[in-house]
Amino acid sequence: MYEQIRLEIADPVATITLARPARLNALTERMLAELRHALAEAEAEPSVVGIVLTGEGRGFSAGMDAAALQGDSSAGEDTQGAGDPALRASPGDPQAGSAFGVTYGYLLSLRKPLLAAVNGPCAGLSMVIALLCDLRFAGESAVFRSAFGQRGLVAEHGSSWILPRLLGPAKALDLLWHPRKITAAEALQLGLVNRVVPDAELLDAARGYIAELAAASSPASLRVMKQQVYRALMQPLDEAMKEANRLMSESFERPDFKEGVASFVEGRPPKFPRIGN
Repeated sequence: MYEQIRLEIADPVATITLARPARLNALTERMLAELRHALAEAEAEPSVVGIVLTGEGRGFSAGMDAAALQGDSSAGEDTQGAGDPALRASPGDPQAGSAFGVTYGYLLSLRKPLLAAVNGPCAGLSMVIALLCDLRFAGESAVFRSAFGQRGLVAEHGSSWILPRLLGPAKALDLLWHPRKITAAEALQLGLVNRVVPDAELLDAARGYIAELAAASSPASLRVMKQQVYRALMQPLDEAMKEANRLMSESFERPDFKEGVASFVEGRPPKFPRIGN
């Protein structure tokens, strides 16, 4: 059913590719709906431990498509197909709480790791989406640009929440205010990305990271720790500590804990159950 993205599942990785290369993968309402649906599919598939999001061709995404914003259908595509009933989906962990239910906040509540593999330009709304992924790997040719001020806009869709938490307030304002392009090298220095690799190795590095998680870590533990980290960003210390104590007690009762201990004692790789619906 997807027209503007691709979803590929190869245990233990789901790869979602933004696929409008002729328009530098510029986002449309349909593409965003397809992305949400594909994330729900990947989240529900038990063979998937983690998800990689990337762009086809020479860039990750140029941001929101100007033609789609202006209602121009000259590109000959269904850019406004977000109302397609087949694309309705609600990804994300309901236990994460209502704070993650607004606009693209659902990305933070996905039950599986989400890694952005940023190739080439990543601007505007697509930069926000990359920021709301759990990790960011960048190819050497990747460049980031917010461009909000240059369009008469503001820090949109949670970028004013996540950027200061990643970089600190001053660096966040610098990136939001200044129209310059942030290279992959500067992004790594700032802490905007976790790793920079040669362009040709980007997808292998991203998928390899997920494969390493699948081989060594409990998917259930990954899910809970992700929820802990993002919820704790909004909690006082005492609340975060109490919640961590409760979750730790619950973890002792799960089969994953017994398998983790047994595999360590027996000197073998763990065999943790996967999670789906």
